[in-house]
Amino acid sequence: MRSYTIKNILDRKLKILPLAGIWRQVFGEPERNGKMWIVYGEEKNGKTWFAMLLAQYLSQNEPVLYISAEEGLGKSFQDVILRANFNTSNKKFKAYGYTPLKELKETLNKRYAPKIIFIDNVTVYVEELKNGGVQSLIKENPDKLFIFIAHEDRGEPYTSTAKMIKRLADRIIRVQGLTAFVGGRLDGEKYIISQEKAMLIHGSQIVEEK
Repeated sequence: MRSYTIKNILDRKLKILPLAGIWRQVFGEPERNGKMWIVYGEEKNGKTWFAMLLAQYLSQNEPVLYISAEEGLGKSFQDVILRANFNTSNKKFKAYGYTPLKELKETLNKRYAPKIIFIDNVTVYVEELKNGGVQSLIKENPDKLFIFIAHEDRGEPYTSTAKMIKRLADRIIRVQGLTAFVGGRLDGEKYIISQEKAMLIHGSQIVEEK
């Protein structure tokens, strides 16, 4: 086992997501390679909307793959694309419906595979991700960032697999009332998905709080 000196550690070249503006304020300077994030929340609170806003932003810089395993690519997915105001000329964003994890791994092994992958959601993949499936996926793709979407139950991500992902996640995003509250390695920040609707739910203080 190799040990590292302080100089070795500080000299390491890390792949940092190139974030700016509100996204940098909310997420800081997260590493991309070999990391996972989780976005979770109750139904109809805006987690897919937020995930798509994030996917759209990240795809301005590099290819993004979004697996819409639960909703598929039908009307509801079209609607959330419109809500997120996607640029229709965006060639770096790609989406699949449900894809078996084995096939997804084969896709990710290709030379020009996207380095940022959204999996929506954990419940659909629970049988494939449990019993070490998550760790295996990350280990086999050390140059990628996986962003998992999960339902919420009693204030926590739904299914034990989703809870485990939360424990390992570099960024934890809980979506409540059209507001994404960010935790993990960076606590206390928020992203308001829809200011008008969020104020109806949380009150005007949601946009005044720092």
